[in-house]
Amino acid sequence: MNQYDLVVVGSGPAGRRAAIQAAKLEKKVLVIEKGTRVGGVSVHTGTIPSKTLRETALNLTGWRERGFYGRAYRVKQEISAADLRRRLLITLDHEVDVLEHQFSRNRVSQLRGAAHFIDANTLEVQKEDGEILRVTANAVLLAVGTRPFRPSHIPFDGDCIIDSDEILEIKEVPRSMIVIGAGVIGIEYATIFSALDTAVTVVEPRDSMLDFIDKEIVEDFSYQLRDRNVKLIFGQTVEKVDKDPAGKCHVTLKNGRVLTAEMVLFAAGRVGATDALKLEACGLEADNRGRLKINPDTFQTAVPHIYAAGDVVGFPSLASTSMEQGRIAARHAVGAPTTEPPQFFPYGIYAVPEISTCGLTEEEVQQRNIPYECGIAHFRETSRGHIMGLDSGLLKMIFSLKTRRLLGVHIVGEGATELVHIGQAVLNLKGTVEYFVENTFNYPTLAEAYKIAGLDAWNRMGELKREA
Repeated sequence: MNQYDLVVVGSGPAGRRAAIQAAKLEKKVLVIEKGTRVGGVSVHTGTIPSKTLRETALNLTGWRERGFYGRAYRVKQEISAADLRRRLLITLDHEVDVLEHQFSRNRVSQLRGAAHFIDANTLEVQKEDGEILRVTANAVLLAVGTRPFRPSHIPFDGDCIIDSDEILEIKEVPRSMIVIGAGVIGIEYATIFSALDTAVTVVEPRDSMLDFIDKEIVEDFSYQLRDRNVKLIFGQTVEKVDKDPAGKCHVTLKNGRVLTAEMVLFAAGRVGATDALKLEACGLEADNRGRLKINPDTFQTAVPHIYAAGDVVGFPSLASTSMEQGRIAARHAVGAPTTEPPQFFPYGIYAVPEISTCGLTEEEVQQRNIPYECGIAHFRETSRGHIMGLDSGLLKMIFSLKTRRLLGVHIVGEGATELVHIGQAVLNLKGTVEYFVENTFNYPTLAEAYKIAGLDAWNRMGELKREA
């Protein structure tokens, strides 16, 4: 009864997609989830909550209408933490319901409890009521995700000095906040709270942020943040964090500067949730951040029938890529044929404003010595941008001068994570600048920026010489 074709540990994006894929191939599948509800970090503390919080903040503040009505415009004058949480709980309940239905419909077995290895094919699970079960599997997929990195010198208190999981439980919207870490999570929350009129300071030990994003996009994004008084401090490490008797938080930097705010959010990295799996029993070892090394084509670990997918294998740590990793891993694990994934996938950062990118950055094109040309469009150049009251937003495309093919698309601004898919399709289908010049786009739309950027590049590249 406890023998399975595939046992999946974790029910986040990678785990659930893997389980459903294997079940559709008529395999016996078990999902083990230590949380009280399915969904993993993505549903309960990560992707869905942060994006819901963002949408709630933009709606309640009237952020999108301020281009018309001024910075003082508000939909709701006093926004409380309860206002933010109300919509969040509705969204989470819906997500869990959908997932439970998917598992039930596909006859995926579920087990609540904490799992660890006994040997390479056997897992022991301690259920919520204390009962201990053992299950064996032909193949195992570890999709346990990550948790916030919490260094010992940061005095987390769950109230004023918090990590990125605890931010969803805050009791009040702070008037001032210091965000330690300018990675994706730190920047997303920094800009969301800035939209809520919290005075935000970001501290980052590196000399820049979001280094994998095209530099021109990061420069435009940084300008927008500074324009609305978000303070960005680069090249400084945090020496000490403490709280005074009045409840104010103080952050001391290496150069001696002391920053003060009502709340400190530490968002400098995450670690794989592998420490409780007893990996040594199955012959595996995690790195110093709890991550597992895998074959990027099959997602097999050093033990061939044990797979890993999702955030626990490291970059890019996206819900979208985790789902695809889980699907590929599951197909390989049960002996089904797999296809090579498309070369280019979109990366979305749900900050305010959004950033989304697909393909090569200008810096990567230069490193490869590819002759290229860029086309740029500002959202304010589109009629739709004027209708929406946008005074910012940028779409950039990079084309090869030799083949005229699109090499990369990079967007910062409203709707960037939706718009990027047009560029993604053209990239993977090996389309050229002519696609954007010769095709019709709905008018008025922000997607029209593709034609504007395409024409901008085409004007410098010259017309394609066609044979008679």
